[in-house]
Amino acid sequence: MTMFDSVSAERFATLTLGHLTREWPYKLDQILTGPDDLALPKILHPIFHGSFDWHSCVHGWWQVMRLARLFPDMAATATVEALADRMLVPDRVAGEVAYLGRPMTDGFERPYGWGWLLALHAELALRPDRPWANALEPLARAFAARFKAYLPKLTYAVRSGKHDSTAFALIHALRWARTHDWELASVIEARARSWFGADRDARPWEPSGEDFLSATLCEAVLMRDVLGNDAGAWLAAFLPDPAGAAVACLRVPALVTDRRDGRLAHIDGLNLARAWCWYSLADALPDPAATKAVARAHLDAALPHLADDYMGEHWLATFALLALTA
Repeated sequence: MTMFDSVSAERFATLTLGHLTREWPYKLDQILTGPDDLALPKILHPIFHGSFDWHSCVHGWWQVMRLARLFPDMAATATVEALADRMLVPDRVAGEVAYLGRPMTDGFERPYGWGWLLALHAELALRPDRPWANALEPLARAFAARFKAYLPKLTYAVRSGKHDSTAFALIHALRWARTHDWELASVIEARARSWFGADRDARPWEPSGEDFLSATLCEAVLMRDVLGNDAGAWLAAFLPDPAGAAVACLRVPALVTDRRDGRLAHIDGLNLARAWCWYSLADALPDPAATKAVARAHLDAALPHLADDYMGEHWLATFALLALTA
């Protein structure tokens, strides 16, 4: 695996700073209940109105804040922290919380944006010397409350390779909850065991044409986190032969045909997400070196294309960072 160094960090941070507050183009996740609902994105979302859409802006913030923490001496760190001082403040957070009080927002960014917002708060909380986590906490608590209300009603997990994936969002939510909300952690653990605990002998049909996640591998990462020291037996039953024909489709990097098409560009994200999952699982699988080689192949397929077009540029570096720091 290529070392992720300050040069790479600088490149990633600069790339993301170029769109983190870029207002246009922007894709709203909004149900209009009347003419008064119409407003500019920066009015509706005082913080997260860049990076093409709300969730990409949230995880763009996660990315630059993580880079600033890991590489405090890179040139971009001062710019990132100054922007955080301006944007991650109580008044702006209150505006984001207020949006959740609008009619028909129960499904807003569920569950992908919810999980990423908690991941962002978890990252900010690693800098207790700065006020950012305290400022964002009301929004994190609001989404935690939504998770606790929603998950008991979700009879069946959403086994998807896109934004509605249950497993992917809960990976981030569980990691946050184990530090910040043990009630939510308990709910996630119980629901994950209920949905996935009896799964055996995975037979994935992946990828679907516009996926950016692997439903199979995200499930495996979530259950590894949920089960901890007991994960080995579950993984051995779920992926009994990670090098076998049954899961061969998960080992071959997927092909992108048009990076100007936002949905087809998802496939670059799929390769990065698979790399993250394979790296995350490698030491729990029978052949860690071979598993890491599969992850590396997926990284190599996507890393050269992070900024080919804005349809990928506004989000791919986040998934590359997940993989490179797994």
